[in-house]
Amino acid sequence: MMKKNKILALSVALVLSLSACGTSAPNSSSSGSAGAGEITEVTVGVVGSNNEQWDTVNEILAKDNIQVKLVEFSEYKLPNAALDSGEIDLNAFQHKAYLEKEIADLGYDISVLGDTILAPLSLYSNYITDIQQLKEGDKIAVPSDPTNEGRCFKILESAGVLEVDPAAGYVPEIKDITSNPLNLEFVEVEAANTASLLPDVAAAFVNGAHAVDNGLKLEDAVYTEQVEAGSDNPYINIIACSTEDLDNEVYQKVLAAYQSEEDAQAILDIYQGAYIPAWN
Repeated sequence: MMKKNKILALSVALVLSLSACGTSAPNSSSSGSAGAGEITEVTVGVVGSNNEQWDTVNEILAKDNIQVKLVEFSEYKLPNAALDSGEIDLNAFQHKAYLEKEIADLGYDISVLGDTILAPLSLYSNYITDIQQLKEGDKIAVPSDPTNEGRCFKILESAGVLEVDPAAGYVPEIKDITSNPLNLEFVEVEAANTASLLPDVAAAFVNGAHAVDNGLKLEDAVYTEQVEAGSDNPYINIIACSTEDLDNEVYQKVLAAYQSEEDAQAILDIYQGAYIPAWN
């Protein structure tokens, strides 16, 4: 549910606090239109500081007196907890596979409101320029959350570096690696910290948002995940909401603004291929 004049209780986890302003957005049973001159504020949890596409979203929403206010979290594990507890209205930081894992593990009553972007996961290095240059015993930094770590193993498998048990599906764990000829060692850290380990490891997988945050360019990657947009792709990023709010008219307007042609072009212009609009 939307909150009025509420400061988030998770202040220790936030690098951006909410200011106490705006009016409460209507729930799904109301008309979804704000009064004349009143601004309906929708709080959206994000991870990472590169979210310029939301400026275009707010420009589109201005005609409806709706304003998105971003709430920036430092770790992936926090925005779903905040959404499930009602501290924020929506979040937009995760792909479908991550949300499905969180729901299975933590029982969140959260659903996909709509698709946003596809952010190919890439391997970066200060020491090699081709994935085939990896050598015996090299260390590779990987995100510690299960879905993104498993995604890294699948990418390494596609590059012919290792093999994983197909029964593990999209989220294999270290124990599911069936062949590791180079005896690669995996350094598991929070996704936001893999880039900082580049001086200390042979290579590191860096998620799209964190790659942008750290000035890493897609063309400099040692290897990039080969993916295509599509409804069955588990790595398409999403806007998520409480399940009871799926039909909320204000939230639907936020989704429509995000999935507009204007915002698609903004994403392409701003991120130069690091993010790809996934709904068209």
